[in-house]
Amino acid sequence: MSTFDEKLKLFAVDLYKINAIKFGEYKTKVGLITPVYCDLRVIVSYPQLLNTLAELIIEYIKKMQTFDIVCGVPYTALPIATVVSVKNSIPMVMRRKEAKDYGTKKLIEGQFKEGDNCLIVEDVVTSGSSILETVKDLKNSGIKCSDAIVLLNREQGGEKLLSENGIKMHALLSLTQLMQFLKEANCVNESVVEKVKIYLQNTQVDPNVLIKNNRLKLSFLERLNFAKNPVTRRLLQVMCDKKTTLCVAADVTSTTDLLNLAEQTGPHICLFKTHIDIVEDFHPNFLKHLKEIAERHNFIIFEDRKFADIGNTVQLQYSKSMYQISSWANLVTAHSVMGKGNLEGIQQSEGLKDRGVFLLAEASCAGSLTDQSYVDATLKLAKQYPDLITGIVCQNPLLLEEPGVIQLTPGVHLESVGDRLAQQYNSPETVVLEKGADVAVVGRAITKSADPAAEAVKYKEVLWAAYEKRIASQ
Repeated sequence: MSTFDEKLKLFAVDLYKINAIKFGEYKTKVGLITPVYCDLRVIVSYPQLLNTLAELIIEYIKKMQTFDIVCGVPYTALPIATVVSVKNSIPMVMRRKEAKDYGTKKLIEGQFKEGDNCLIVEDVVTSGSSILETVKDLKNSGIKCSDAIVLLNREQGGEKLLSENGIKMHALLSLTQLMQFLKEANCVNESVVEKVKIYLQNTQVDPNVLIKNNRLKLSFLERLNFAKNPVTRRLLQVMCDKKTTLCVAADVTSTTDLLNLAEQTGPHICLFKTHIDIVEDFHPNFLKHLKEIAERHNFIIFEDRKFADIGNTVQLQYSKSMYQISSWANLVTAHSVMGKGNLEGIQQSEGLKDRGVFLLAEASCAGSLTDQSYVDATLKLAKQYPDLITGIVCQNPLLLEEPGVIQLTPGVHLESVGDRLAQQYNSPETVVLEKGADVAVVGRAITKSADPAAEAVKYKEVLWAAYEKRIASQ
């Protein structure tokens, strides 16, 4: 046994003595029941052990690349990273779990430069999800992350998940090694070691089950119970009743073409998306015909207005002017860039009682300026208005933990091509199975077709088959 391993063994026994290693029946963060639990939170009360752990980490990282900064995963690893920083004279940054709503409002505290290489410090890894959460915020701040050092690898899939996400995990101890050390020190007997061994063989973390009530795993009927917005509930019911997740983008410029398109595609869609301000011969009287078609074919009218202004102006845009959108469209889109006032302007306007908003997080066009920090801020805003937000417009699987929210994904075409104005398309299967879409928006593939009804049926069937495959495979 090497000198380093001897130090590790002594440290493992000390952890057992302070009751940081517990045996019995415990639940881990990811919901697994385990016969052995490592509670390193107690180490802060044992400064000598904390110092020893820091020395072990420093000795280990001598054989690794150099790092500009270190960051401990909140919260247990923060004191560990702090001692490593002090003893090794390497700067430390600290990640907040939530940004302050005052002062600098930073998620990452401390001094750093864009491009700094950061070593992540963690106590115990089961799934690796906590490390990935920290890495995400560090990278959003321009910090590079490729390595994480941890005291204990529970050997349940975390190392593989981290590797798949570009993070190499370096563990001082594996759970198997820990149990062997404790057995050699007569802290546990062979039967306990064997029990843990069998447990590890039979209990691996499935990354897909880390999220409770993952919306991608639930049927639309099951998700009805989670929806807080009345339009969301109605939309989910329409999708179930008609077996369609198709939204047609009615980007036509005449009322006749718009009404004909609604009549032709109505039986096969759940949403009819308009850009009412491009209709050249608009007259309020035509809206009663559109509403009649919507009622007869059981779809929801959706005005893609993308509101983005101060609250008072949004109120006027939404409920006044020649369009009076709030009187006929149950759903609208809005940007998050203007913050709460934008949504409250919609929420407090006169018009239809049942209304919902799709908040724009990502766009389907190339060169969009919506970076990750904007996306994160949009999702946070959406969660503050559960009674108003119907869903998120995006190109990637977002809000998986919110089954009552609908993901709407535009840019769908059976032929994954683009256009000369930077629009990008994905296939129906891709947007549902890979991008996380609940509702897919199809425009010109249907509106420019010689037979819009037949084309709508084609898209409806392909999209629904992809949805059924998604929930069946989970």
